[in-house]
Amino acid sequence: MQRSVLFVAGLMLAAALAQTVSAQSVAETNQAIDNILGDHAPYEAAIKALQMDLAASDLQAVADLVSYPITVTIGGKRHKVASATDFLRNYKAIFTPAITKAVLEQHYETLFVNDQGVMFGKGEVWLNGICKDTACTTFDVKIVTIQATDN
Repeated sequence: MQRSVLFVAGLMLAAALAQTVSAQSVAETNQAIDNILGDHAPYEAAIKALQMDLAASDLQAVADLVSYPITVTIGGKRHKVASATDFLRNYKAIFTPAITKAVLEQHYETLFVNDQGVMFGKGEVWLNGICKDTACTTFDVKIVTIQATDN
């Protein structure tokens, strides 16, 4: 009985690991995104845009990459950001220097990819596809999570 439980647990772990990829090259990252999330091209474009917009301090462009509403922590409290206007009003409290650094220092080929999206740093920012129709035949890649990490 104990062997059966361990075998099943091992299979479950292997399945979970198969859906989690930390790539080592641009081609591997693109393949991971293609396999897990769909066409890598819009993800790659959004990732590059986010890094360029942050580097240029183009706050409006960063705000345009966010999926609203989004829940963030401001001053130690959870806050629902309903719109780009609300995001811009709280930008410095949302995109802290540590979160900005995590995004700017992330290399495309070392992005973490799983069924939850594409992760920057240790989880400070996540992007994922947001369906534009019920069949999800088209989607926009948006920021779905912005959070400080303790690691």
